[in-house]
Amino acid sequence: MVPLSVLDLVPVADGSSATDALAHSTRLVRRAEELGFTRYWVAEHHGMPGIASSSPPVLIAHLAGATERITVGSGGVMLPNHRPLVVAEQFGTLEALHPGRIDLGIGRAPGTDPRTAAALRGTGADRLHAPDDFPDQLVELAAYFRGDAGVLAVPAAGNAPTMWLLGSSGYSAKVAGMLGLPFAFAHHFSAANTLPALELYREHFRPSAMLTQPYSMIAAAVTCADTDEHARELALPSALQFLHLRLGDPRPLPGPEEVAAFDWTDAARAFVEQRHADQVIGSPETVRAGVEELVARTGVDELMVTTSTFRGEDRLRSYELLAGAVGLRPAAAAA
Repeated sequence: MVPLSVLDLVPVADGSSATDALAHSTRLVRRAEELGFTRYWVAEHHGMPGIASSSPPVLIAHLAGATERITVGSGGVMLPNHRPLVVAEQFGTLEALHPGRIDLGIGRAPGTDPRTAAALRGTGADRLHAPDDFPDQLVELAAYFRGDAGVLAVPAAGNAPTMWLLGSSGYSAKVAGMLGLPFAFAHHFSAANTLPALELYREHFRPSAMLTQPYSMIAAAVTCADTDEHARELALPSALQFLHLRLGDPRPLPGPEEVAAFDWTDAARAFVEQRHADQVIGSPETVRAGVEELVARTGVDELMVTTSTFRGEDRLRSYELLAGAVGLRPAAAAA
């Protein structure tokens, strides 16, 4: 089995708060470290009542401080929302505090709706970045970590985290390959593009100071429970939440009562079935087979798992069952 990692969207369940969600993430990162997961990433989303992860650097500082060994990072920082100098200073500080344990995953999507994106980036003459600035932003960001940008970024210079490029299409795959960066693909919401993007990444890869060979990872949605039936029940609230989002009505993660009361039309059921078809859901035996098939089919070097359940205890248990199913070695034993 390839290395396994965690993508935490910090889900906020209906009736709970961001404080509750963040407390659970603290518990989960500690357990992920104990179980032997390789890295733990948090995403950047804005204006979503069901996601409490809007400031990756702040959250990474907290999670890294709550652990000792596991790599903690962003999956990702949406670079067009920020000045590269600010990102360099933030992640240089994190790397200086936790040497060798920080990942900087970079994306180019806004991570939100158009109105909120405008509030983040500005509009017209006040726009923070032009739509085609992303490659230049990446070059500028890397220069701050090298210390040759013409502006001294303290403590970024000399404290470079491991930089990844994230994507859900072929654009970022090509850029990651040409820059010789590790590439992480969002299989969990763009499964149809996974294989073409990975092929583009490998085709365009050029060796760099960081990598001599391509290194790819995908993020996949996985829900594991004692039985296949129970796992499907646990995965249903997240699918309904995503359906609400697609309908322009973002909400917290719905509870069992809302799921049961929802008007399940044929179209809604078809949407959920299609979404679940791209996920790995089931008992430990089913999940092990599904994960092995996914890794074999994509040829990735690492698998990042994201799990969203209404109850935090079920999410924690899903990761524990997954670790046991694939034979993940606890950190103490691996050392």
